[in-house]
Amino acid sequence: MDIAAWLRGLGLERYEAAFRDNEINWAVLPKLTADDLKDIGVTAVGHRRMLLEAIAALGASAVTSAVTAAVSDVSAPAGAERRQLTVMFCDLVGSTPLSTRFDPEDLREIVGAYHRCVSDTVARFAGFVAKYMGDGVLIYFGYPQAHEDDAERAVRAGLAVIDAVGRLDTPEPLNVRPGIATGLVVVGDLIGAGAAQERGVVGETPNLAARLQALARPGTLVIADSTRRQIGALFDIEDLGPQALAGFGKPQRAWSVQGESRVVSRFEALRSEATPLVGRDEELDLLLRRWRQAQTGEGRVVLVSGEPGIGKSRLTAAVSQAIQDEPHTRRRYFARRTARTAPSIRSSPKSTTLPALRAATRPKRSSAS
Repeated sequence: MDIAAWLRGLGLERYEAAFRDNEINWAVLPKLTADDLKDIGVTAVGHRRMLLEAIAALGASAVTSAVTAAVSDVSAPAGAERRQLTVMFCDLVGSTPLSTRFDPEDLREIVGAYHRCVSDTVARFAGFVAKYMGDGVLIYFGYPQAHEDDAERAVRAGLAVIDAVGRLDTPEPLNVRPGIATGLVVVGDLIGAGAAQERGVVGETPNLAARLQALARPGTLVIADSTRRQIGALFDIEDLGPQALAGFGKPQRAWSVQGESRVVSRFEALRSEATPLVGRDEELDLLLRRWRQAQTGEGRVVLVSGEPGIGKSRLTAAVSQAIQDEPHTRRRYFARRTARTAPSIRSSPKSTTLPALRAATRPKRSSAS
């Protein structure tokens, strides 16, 4: 459906030329105000109200599609596929009382500012806005593009949304309560037709995220146990215990996220002490030989580089463990990266530099820097 067909459906086809001459498309439409409509020639108050209410009622139709396209830099896959997805459902607290206290035009501005704030914030963490449902927003992490830390991205995005919405300049302070769940789904099926067409998700994960959102207090984030297992000790969390949720046969354990933890590194927060290092004997032996050479006075620097998740940090941890009883100094450097590539400022860079293996000037003490 194009703008002209949409106007004809409202019985306002007389404004087709005005919309066309002012280059109003689906991306511009949700930002229109009453004054904008006056400026383009919609002089009748009744017609302006009809247009503003129709724009607000579009929900997950063409306006949502336009905003979603702006959020994601990656084209959505053509067919449905089975994959692990982290889903966030974000709800505006107290929207019904707001609707009784504000004129529809003013309420539209408030809800529009809230939608834009959520959309812009989750985009920084590679979140995909799948649907606007009134004052609710459904967001996918891991679709269209998957990342090894999608659950972590989602939790950071949820905390960022709470903060960003709370700082919005609106007539009344706004508050949100996000819920997050992780699980296997089938994503990508086209649902609906025309401007209302969207890519749906089949599975219990979106429903669980929505139920958990209802448990959250205003300004707090609640996550499923499936998400908690993915984030390790990266965040301080409070166990809410098993919760009886509508539509779920068994109680679902829920957790409230208090904020980021003070764990030294992302690797330490996520690793398991019981996990052995497998298949890295050759690399470990090479690094230890370089360490011995540094101890004898031969300066050595080793760069360990590879794809995310390949085990660079685990290898450096094994070296540190092997020389823990020997005099040395270990220094850590962490790079701040943009949230679009990695939302965590605690994450190690993609290329991890092993402590430079250099012999110290004193014969009985060596250092690693």
